Amino acid sequence: MLWLVFFLHGMTPGFWVPALTNILTAQGLGGWVPLAFMVPPLCTLISPLIGGALADQRIPADRLFVWSSAICAVLLAAAFATLQAGWHPLWFIFLLGGYSLFAGPGWGLLATISLTHLRQGERRFPLVRVGATVGWVAGGLLTGFALGLDTSPWAGQLAAGVKLLAGLLGLWLPHTPPLGLAGSWRSRLGFDAFRLLGQRDPCVFFGVTLLFSVPLSAFYMYGPEFLMVLGDPHPTGTMTVAQVLEVLALVTMGTVLARFRVKTVLLWALGLSVVRYGMSAVAGINGAIAWHVAGIALHGVCYTFYFITAQIFLDRRVDPGMKGQAQGLLVMVSSGVGPLAGAWLCGLMRQQWVTADGRGWEVFWAVLAGMIGACFILFALLYRGIPVVAEPPPGE
Repeated sequence: MLWLVFFLHGMTPGFWVPALTNILTAQGLGGWVPLAFMVPPLCTLISPLIGGALADQRIPADRLFVWSSAICAVLLAAAFATLQAGWHPLWFIFLLGGYSLFAGPGWGLLATISLTHLRQGERRFPLVRVGATVGWVAGGLLTGFALGLDTSPWAGQLAAGVKLLAGLLGLWLPHTPPLGLAGSWRSRLGFDAFRLLGQRDPCVFFGVTLLFSVPLSAFYMYGPEFLMVLGDPHPTGTMTVAQVLEVLALVTMGTVLARFRVKTVLLWALGLSVVRYGMSAVAGINGAIAWHVAGIALHGVCYTFYFITAQIFLDRRVDPGMKGQAQGLLVMVSSGVGPLAGAWLCGLMRQQWVTADGRGWEVFWAVLAGMIGACFILFALLYRGIPVVAEPPPGE
């Protein structure tokens, strides 16, 4: 049941997120793309923390997921209905923000439920989490190839229906009662999670995650648009190649984490991300779409090695009564603060360097690769990690 809920939860954004830029452009709203990608992370700044605090202190995580999913389905359907009705785009932005507000805690809640109930969670969680990736692939393929909705608001309506179904199936998730106690208003709002920043390794980890999330915003903002510039008529479907490689990475995660330190895996992810954006920069130079598609494929590996390892890292290093808030802080940083800054910065970079005739993409992607390279250096120098203790010889 966990796998199936993850599948539907991942399928929801798979329908509409990769297609959003092209949907708005087809409606004559191309100028609203940066705002459409800025508002959701803005609304995700606080809700993951509050959701995590509620799951830690007051409401079972499984029930919280059900109610938030139902509300999200209604708001998402209403948002895309305004596009179909030709209303002012501010209605779409407002309702999309409301959807993002309630959707913010979802990934953290599912991670908390999974890591609480799965035996050998570090090995089995990636195998359950892969359901979301398969769902994203299915949503993208349906939108891009089967239904041809790359530029249609109906992609969002289908996503809303799937989100509602995910909420209904959430009624059969394992019961996950709160393990912490609510104290001050600070605790109730989830602000206790910020105490983690007083420790060296978590502080470095969250800081690098924030900086890493800024250039990652360009992936769905402008990755599909660049595909169309290179001549791909089905960019939403092509984008799913990232999730195909993500599935393979998730299947191997248990073995990788058993053999290598967390720091090593996170550095792999950052290093490969530099290569990934470098490939897109090469496509901007020579116009060969294969380079950009190869970079999209590598993105799935980078995302998995970094963010799934991040969730497991927090489960290892945080007290049980704080796990929901810690996962919420991760979502706030990686889906809120980072993408908010990234949407603004990437929009500004595209406007500055990419011309109307499709030139300048090589500079755009190369600068993003350089930003991730800086993240790699910071993490390598500042993160210490827990040293590996050697097994004592037999008899000692």
